[in-house]
Formats: sequence, structure tokens, C-alpha cells
Amino acid sequence: MTDSPQTELHWYVAKTFRRERKIKERLEILGIEHFIPFHKVVKQFGARRVAVEEPIVNGIIFIRYDFRGSIALVNDYGFEMRYLRNRETRSLLVVPDKQMEDFIFLLSHCEDQIEFVSPDLRPGDRVRVTEGQFKGIEGELIRIKGHKRVVIRLQDVAALATVYIPGNFLEKI
Repeated sequence: MTDSPQTELHWYVAKTFRRERKIKERLEILGIEHFIPFHKVVKQFGARRVAVEEPIVNGIIFIRYDFRGSIALVNDYGFEMRYLRNRETRSLLVVPDKQMEDFIFLLSHCEDQIEFVSPDLRPGDRVRVTEGQFKGIEGELIRIKGHKRVVIRLQDVAALATVYIPGNFLEKI
């Protein structure tokens, strides 16, 4: 028997209104899979320099849960967040599993070799990296500053671009 659309797990995207850490703690207590990309930055406080962890994408959290449970987080548990919606269908924005896996991989293992770019890029050729450190990553081929890069885009949320990738490491999908 297959899961109904209401009970299938999907990656949903929510705006957190700068409450990422609080929501993260509550999701961990409930045992709900989620992802908030953090990175260390050095901040100047008067004469002191302090390394602090900040969200890479401010005010955004990714939650992998079923539809009803996701809605219950806001309505029943009072989570201070609002889900992003698909512009065409007005339903909750769902990030495909492969896109989310690639997004998490790049942020977890290659943060120093990627850069954030606008999610409003023009669609290019869909490509898969066949060799090197990014092997298996799928995304759009674009040029940034004259170099070939693969972009992993989370629709209407964020986009990551790899460092230069040689053309012979790419195959069109």
C-alpha cells in the first residue's frame, strides 16, 4: 500500500522570522528531520573579534515531513514560521529530494568552494557533474564571471553555484 499525498514525506521551506535556532531546537525534540545551513563568521564587537555561527540563508528552514504534520507545526504547536508557496499552484513549495540532497551535500562538504547566487537565474541546460569532487551533482549550467558553474536552485528560495567546473566533467541531462 502506498502513502497518500497527505502522509508522504517532502521537503518544505518555511520563513522563520529570525527564529531559526528556536525552531531547530523544537524540531529536534519532536524528532523531525530538518536542515538549516549555518556557517562561522568573525564579527567585530568593539575591540573584540568573535567567531559566531549564523544561518547562511537568513530566516529560512527546510523541514522534511508530511503535509498534515507540517501544517500542524504552525497551527497546533504554534511554530513561528510561514511556509513558502509555489507561485503557480499556490500549494506549499516542495523541494524535490534530489535537489535537497545536492543542496545539503554542497553546504556540508564544499562550503568554501561554492557561492550563493540569485535564485532568479535564467534557466540553462540541465547538467550532471561526471567527474571530480562534485560528481553526481545535478543542476543548471551557467556562466558566472566567465566561468562554467553548476547551480543548484531551490525554487524561489536560494541558489548555490559551484566553483569552476571543466566542460568535460559535465553531461547534459
